[in-house]
Amino acid sequence: MFEDGVAGAGAQQQAPWERVRLAAGLLSERGFSSTIFEEMSALAQQFGAINLGQGFPDTDGPAEIFEVAQTAMAEGINQYATIAGLPVLREAIAGHQLRFYGQRIDADRQVTVTAGASEALSSTIAALVNPGDEVVVFEPFYDLYPAAVAQAGGVLKPVQLRPENLFQPDLREIEAAFTPRTRLVVVNDPHNPTGAVFSEEVKQKIVELAERHGAVILQDAVYEHLTFEGEGFSPIFRVPGAEDRTVFVSAISKTHSLTGWRIGWMVGPAELIQQIRLVKAYFSHSAAAPLQVGAAAGINLGADFYTAFRERYTRQRDVLLDGLAQTPFRFVQPQGTFFAVADISQLLEQRKVPGGVELTRLLAQEAGVVAIPMTAFVTEAMKPAMNSWIRFAFCKQPPLLEEAVERLRGWL
Repeated sequence: MFEDGVAGAGAQQQAPWERVRLAAGLLSERGFSSTIFEEMSALAQQFGAINLGQGFPDTDGPAEIFEVAQTAMAEGINQYATIAGLPVLREAIAGHQLRFYGQRIDADRQVTVTAGASEALSSTIAALVNPGDEVVVFEPFYDLYPAAVAQAGGVLKPVQLRPENLFQPDLREIEAAFTPRTRLVVVNDPHNPTGAVFSEEVKQKIVELAERHGAVILQDAVYEHLTFEGEGFSPIFRVPGAEDRTVFVSAISKTHSLTGWRIGWMVGPAELIQQIRLVKAYFSHSAAAPLQVGAAAGINLGADFYTAFRERYTRQRDVLLDGLAQTPFRFVQPQGTFFAVADISQLLEQRKVPGGVELTRLLAQEAGVVAIPMTAFVTEAMKPAMNSWIRFAFCKQPPLLEEAVERLRGWL
């Protein structure tokens, strides 16, 4: 799906939209092409397949969030919010950081509300990356990263996450990716699409290199409350030396099952946040005002909510993985997120198909279940290694997951 070197000296002669199209792999003989996500969603509709491809929950968030948002609408909070975000939400975010991570921040100067985590990520890259600057990412990766880097004229520097290492990056390869031109390193942890959670050793190496090269760390942590091992998630800014150079991004999309509300935020050093806020102002100006009030109520929910959230997804993960345990789908146990990746080498040989793209089409048409090939998340250089891997999203209710398991087992 993605091309290497999408934004170097030659690519800077292209229009921004051309760089984005190339970076996102939206090319075909007819010109523009759809993404694999669009293709698989269309197949799901055509064949009545259960869609375990895209990562959106099939349940709504807590009822009290809706009640608060509806009250805000009834009370007239329906006009533009401030560019920084409503104070009630910024205060809730600051409280969240203190409550879960012991981080004390100034809600006025160190927090900015955005239209989803996507805007926080895109505006950070747009604000900080010059043409020719290098951006270190870990691949497979969320598909926004190469598109945003290309739009800024930056150069993508991928570090491969390999199945044999349980998708933990090699420390030597991280070091090799950093150069004097490194401006930014994007740390998606917990990691979409692999479900990995980066080790402390990996985080320490990233911080050491970022300090050495004067790079900013951009942490995409939208799955911060969805880890399955240990006491919970520890963000990279807790590593000594990281807090003063880390922009931490999250949202209510996954934790509160409200992907359509588009309420996200960024937290970080005041100087960086002010710089990014200036650029972000010309993206959306502000996220929906009454929904910001509702989001604040969601963030402030008690410990029972967050515990139940983790337990629910643990059950859903187990329905999928236990149900397919004795099959040719060879899963890597996810440490976080609501994604699970599976090695399908045996199935490719049995079904006489060349790779994950063809097998996922077959699954949609014949088994009635949609998954996503892992080649959708990598550059050309990594496609051979990911050709026999696919991703399932288990952010669906247990009965639907059970039905998907039954369909897959019946197809096998």
